[in-house]
Amino acid sequence: MLSVGLYTLGCKVSQYETEAIGEAFAKAGFEVRDFNEINDVYVINTCTVTEESDRKSRQFIRRAIRRNPCAAVIVVGCYSQRTPSDIEKIPGVSVILGTQDKLKAPEYAKKILEGEEKRIVSVGPLESAAFEKMKITGAPRTRAYVKIEDGCESKCTYCAIASARGPVRSKPVDDVVAEVEGLYRSGVREVVLTGIETGSYGKDFEEKFSLSDLLALLDKRKSCERIRLGSLAPELVGRDFAEKVKGLSILAPHFHISMQSGSDKVLGLMKRRYNSAMAYENIMRLSEAFPTAMFTTDLMVGFPGESDGDFELTLDFVTKVGFLDAHVFAYSRRQGTAAAEFPFQIPENIKRERVEALIKHKNLVRDRVLDGVVSDGRALSCIAEVGKGGIYTAHSDNFVELSFSSSESITGEMCSILPLSHKNGIVQGKLVKI
Repeated sequence: MLSVGLYTLGCKVSQYETEAIGEAFAKAGFEVRDFNEINDVYVINTCTVTEESDRKSRQFIRRAIRRNPCAAVIVVGCYSQRTPSDIEKIPGVSVILGTQDKLKAPEYAKKILEGEEKRIVSVGPLESAAFEKMKITGAPRTRAYVKIEDGCESKCTYCAIASARGPVRSKPVDDVVAEVEGLYRSGVREVVLTGIETGSYGKDFEEKFSLSDLLALLDKRKSCERIRLGSLAPELVGRDFAEKVKGLSILAPHFHISMQSGSDKVLGLMKRRYNSAMAYENIMRLSEAFPTAMFTTDLMVGFPGESDGDFELTLDFVTKVGFLDAHVFAYSRRQGTAAAEFPFQIPENIKRERVEALIKHKNLVRDRVLDGVVSDGRALSCIAEVGKGGIYTAHSDNFVELSFSSSESITGEMCSILPLSHKNGIVQGKLVKI
């Protein structure tokens, strides 16, 4: 049996797509194995969000080629969509695909292995691309991602992803419902709905249907134990969204809000479609709709023109909201984006200093949030995820990371955990109910 190893760089959307590609290879008769083994085929699903992402993508491509020079090495994803010429320069790459037609990888792999083709390059324009029909039928964990949307039309000045993903395209409603319910039947307890711009789901449909409508439908059908949402743009979760999702029992009270900055000046330069006041107001509406809700975010530092004062506004916003956690990263100059040509580019040493300062600050805010969780004394609902030596880890419904013990095997079980203390962002608790 021919074997294939897959590796993913980047976001939850890419992780989902790699799972789907793996299932397609298995269906075509391949054995899906660890990427680090010597395989007949390697698939590298690339990312291009930063220069470092590009570098890591090339690193893993070359690693696969070195591991087995005779293998069919297939490169897919955002990096190969945006700059396929970069991939073509790497000797040993067999197939280059972009962010469409990824499920053709098994077909192309066989053509390469059978000597029908020496190299296949299939990277086309995305302007009129349809949503690529893909799904997964199972997952090795209690949680699974389901991609419901692709593409982004925000045109932020720093971002290379819009050109790599094309316009907004949404998975048909019936397909989403069928996939979620199929995963639930297979043993998955929690499904994370994700997309490049998840909140834009349904924008491209002829008949009005939004993300909140989809959530209401999944809740009505009891399609899964729990639904969690991927990253959300602040302007897409306003009053109408909060009112529609309030009271949905299936929806986890955790929202990842892609904030980027707390400075209105910087947000304007980024061409984001909200300001800090709008974002805060929408977060508060969600907090009112879900009293136990926790919020996480993405924050970029070192954007061109960001002053010390602008950076302080970001620190203040983190404190004001009380984020449970934040993904902090430095601005990366991406060729072909408007911000790459902006004046007042920030020196790398200042970017590093701001990253370190913001990480330290958001950890202090996180600890204050977790102090409240422990002092409140309310049991937290979670699905036991991983157990080793009687110690289990999990995330509560509102995304608090938990550690607790059990003498029984409870992986995949819904549990109630009494929080007792916390350290390094993890709450140690006591199992009180299964």
